Amino acid sequence: MSFESVKQLAEQVKRNIGHVIVGKEEVVDLLLIGLITSGHVLLEDVPGTGKTLLAKSLARSLTLQFKRIQFTPDLLPSDLSGIHFYNQKLSEFEFRAGPLFTNLLLADEINRATPRTQSSLLECMEERQISIDGETKWLGRPFMVIATQNPVEHQGTFPLPEAQLDRFLFKIKMGYPSTEEGLQLLKRFKDNDPLEALEPVADIDVIQKAQQAYTGVTVTDDVLQYLLQIVEQTRKRDEVSIGVSPRGSQALLRASQVHAILRGRDFVTPDDVKAMAKPVLSHRLAIRGMQRSSGYADTVIEDIIRQTAVPAEAGLSVR
Repeated sequence: MSFESVKQLAEQVKRNIGHVIVGKEEVVDLLLIGLITSGHVLLEDVPGTGKTLLAKSLARSLTLQFKRIQFTPDLLPSDLSGIHFYNQKLSEFEFRAGPLFTNLLLADEINRATPRTQSSLLECMEERQISIDGETKWLGRPFMVIATQNPVEHQGTFPLPEAQLDRFLFKIKMGYPSTEEGLQLLKRFKDNDPLEALEPVADIDVIQKAQQAYTGVTVTDDVLQYLLQIVEQTRKRDEVSIGVSPRGSQALLRASQVHAILRGRDFVTPDDVKAMAKPVLSHRLAIRGMQRSSGYADTVIEDIIRQTAVPAEAGLSVR
C-alpha cells in the first residue's frame, strides 16, 4: 500500500467522521494516527464534550468489530476477558469470550474500575493477547482500545497508574466547541442523530495494509537524534520524577511517521516530532508535587522543545 493511499484512507475516514463530529480536526487526526500505528488512545475531558460520540463515529466509519464497556467499580477482569463455563448439554467446559475479543474497544470511564480490573488490560494492550486459566488466546487484528475518563470527578474513581498510562499512545483532550461549532452542532442534531446514518468507508483489509505500510517512512539519523534528545531531556528535569521510557520514544517515532504521511510526505521532519511530542509524551511524565490534570507536563514538553536544537539538514534515510 502506497503512502498516498494511506493518506487518502485517513482523509476519507476523517470526512466521514465529520458528518457527525463538528470541528476537532486535530483530535480526529490523532485518533487516526493511533489506529494506523496500532496504538491505544485515552480521551480525557469533562462529560458531554463528545468523547464517546467520537469513538462511535470512528467505529461506524470502519467495518471493524466494535464493542463498548461501561467501566464501574464492580467490574471484574473476567467481565472483560470472558470465562469458561460448564455446558451441561455437552458435559464439557466451553469458553465464552468477553468484549476484549474485538477490533475496536471503547472503555468508557476507565478510571471508575478498580486497579485490579484496570491492570487486566495491560497484557492485551501491549501484547494483543489474553491469558485465561493458563491458556493464551490471541486477540483480533487490528486491536485498538479507546478509553475515556473524566478528569474532574474524583469520588469513586481510581487514577490510572504510570504502567497503564504508558500503554496509551496518546492522551487527548477534546475541549469545548467554539461558538460557531456549537451552533453547527445544535443544527446538526436538532432533528435527528447523524450517527445513525453513518456508513463505513473502509474495511479491515485496508486498515491492516495501512498498518504495515507506514513503517517504510524515511527517518534520518539527524531526526532520530533530535527525537531522542527530547526524550532524554524529560529524564533530566528537576521537576520530573519519572521521565519518558524507551516505549515512549518508540511511540513518538511511530506517530511522527504517520503524521508525515498525513502531511503528504514520505519522510519525517523535526516538525512532525514537535507536533506529536505533547500528545505522545505528556501523560508519560510524573511531575513532582503536581497533579497531572494541571497541564504542567505540557509546559515541560514545550520548554524542552524550545531548548532542543533542530537539525539543519535531513541527510540520508534510515529505515
